[in-house]
Amino acid sequence: MNDTSHKHFMRKAIQWAQKGQEIDGGGAFGAVVVKDGEVIAEGYNQVGLTQDCTQHAEIAVILEACKKLGSKSLEDCILYTSCEPCLMCLGATRWASLSVIYFGASAEDAKKAGYIYSDLFYSSTTEKRYNEFNLKQLLQAEAVAVWKRTL
Repeated sequence: MNDTSHKHFMRKAIQWAQKGQEIDGGGAFGAVVVKDGEVIAEGYNQVGLTQDCTQHAEIAVILEACKKLGSKSLEDCILYTSCEPCLMCLGATRWASLSVIYFGASAEDAKKAGYIYSDLFYSSTTEKRYNEFNLKQLLQAEAVAVWKRTL
C-alpha cells in the first residue's frame, strides 16, 4: 500500500476515536484492522460500555478480525490505531502476528492528555519498542486533536 492508503486508514482509526469520545461510555481511542486494502474490523475503546478493562480499541478490533477471518493469526494484516498501544495491546498485537502497526498519538502525547501508561512502559526505549513491534507513527497531530476537542 502507498502512503495515501495508510493515511486513509489512519484517519478512519482517528474518526473511530472521535466517535468513541462522543458516545457515553465510549473511549477516545480508535482502531482499524486492514487486510489487502480492505477493512476487516474497526471500532473504538469499549471499556466504559462493557465494564471490561481489556476492551481497548486494539483488543476489540483484533478480536473481531480474528473471528471474521476464522484465525488467531493476523499476519497479513495491518493495524491502524489512533494512539500508540499500551503494554496489554502490544502483547495482543504480538500474539496476533500483525505485519505492522501504524499509530497516531504517541504514548507521551497520551500521558500529556491524562492517559497514563505504566512505569514499565515509559522506562522502555521508544526506539526498541518501535523496532520490536514494527510501530510506525502517522498523522500525530490529527490523532491528538481528538483529545483537545473534548478537554
